[in-house]
Amino acid sequence: MCLLLAACTGTPDPTATATSTASDGTPPGTAVVIPPPASASTPAPAAAPVPTVQERLELQLSIPWAAVFLPDGTAIISERETALLKAVRDGKATTLGKVPGVVPAGEGGLLGLALSPHFDADRYLYAYLTAQADNRVVRLTVENNTDGSLTLGQPQVVFSGIPKATTHNGGRIRFGPDGFLYVGTGDAQRREQPQDPNALGGKILRLSPDGSPAPGNPFGNAVYSLGHRNVQGLAWDESGRLWASEFGPDVDDELNLIAPGANYGWPQVTGAPHRAEFQDAKVVWPSTRDSSPSGLEIAGGIAYLGALRGERLWAVPLHGTEAGDPVAYFTGEYGRIRDVIRTPQGGLWLLSNNENPDFALVLRPFQ
Repeated sequence: MCLLLAACTGTPDPTATATSTASDGTPPGTAVVIPPPASASTPAPAAAPVPTVQERLELQLSIPWAAVFLPDGTAIISERETALLKAVRDGKATTLGKVPGVVPAGEGGLLGLALSPHFDADRYLYAYLTAQADNRVVRLTVENNTDGSLTLGQPQVVFSGIPKATTHNGGRIRFGPDGFLYVGTGDAQRREQPQDPNALGGKILRLSPDGSPAPGNPFGNAVYSLGHRNVQGLAWDESGRLWASEFGPDVDDELNLIAPGANYGWPQVTGAPHRAEFQDAKVVWPSTRDSSPSGLEIAGGIAYLGALRGERLWAVPLHGTEAGDPVAYFTGEYGRIRDVIRTPQGGLWLLSNNENPDFALVLRPFQ
C-alpha cells in the first residue's frame, strides 16, 4: 500500500488527481486518492500521541540544519551558512566553534550531524558539509574542559567526492543500529548520477566509521540504495527498518522504506508509479506546497517529518512495512520546520528554518 496526500488528512476525495513522470516524460494520468483539507479539530489516529509544545527556545539561531544530543544532554546544532556549531544547555545557545572548510552557497553549507555510537570513548562528532569542490563527511572531536565548557577539534575528512551544486546537496547523516554511517546525498543537478551505482549523487551511502565502504554493501562500494533525488531525512523503526524522506521536484515528495540495492526511480519516475524495476514510495505528497519533508524521526511506531514549504509537522503511523494516514500538526504556526530530533527525555525537538532568527520547539515527552 502507498498513500498519496495533498493536505492534512481525512476522507479520500475520488475526484482528485495527480501525475508521476514516466520514463519517456509522458504523464501517465493515473488518478490518485488525495484527502481534502482537514479542520483544526481533526483528530489524530487513536494510537498516536498528540504532539504538544512544551517550550519554545529562543536560541537566536541562523538557518539551523541539524542537531544531536550529547550523552550529558547538551544539544549541538549546525548552522548552514555561518558554518557554526552551537551548543545548547539549559535553554541557552553558545558558540562551540566554526567548522573550517565550509563553502556555503544556496542549499549547501554546514548540514547534517551524527554522533559516534562510541562517543564516550572516541568523542567524535560527524558533519556533512559543502566544501570548495564537493560535499564531504568530516569528523571532529568534542572534548570536555575542566570548567564544564566544550572544545571543538579540527575536522578530519572521512569521505569526499560527493557532487555539489547550489541545490540538491542532500546532507542528512546518521548512524544506524548496525553501527555504520548512512549518508543521504542529492543529485546535485546531475540527472545521470542517481541511476549509476558507481556515482555518489542521488544515493544513500553506507560507510564504516572511518569512511570506507561498509562490508556487505550491495554494489561493493559505498552505495546502499540509488535512484534518489534529494534525501533529507533518515530514521529507523523499532524493527530496524530504514526510512527516508525525500524532496520531489514540483510534485511527489516522498517517504520511502529503504532496502539495500533498491532503486527509487529518479529521474525516470517519482512517487509510486507501480513499475516493477523501481520501489514505490510508501507516502506521496503530490503537491510540494503541503510538505517538502526534511528531518525525520521515528518514535513509538510513528514517523515524524518536518515540512519546509508545508510549514507543519507530519505524523505518519507505520504498520510493519506499510504507512498509515499522515496527520498534520502546527500547520502555519511556526514556519518552516527543518529538523526533528528525539530528545533524551523521550520527546522531540523541532528546528525552525529561515525565521530570522530561528528557534527550537520542545515537544512534551510521549507517554
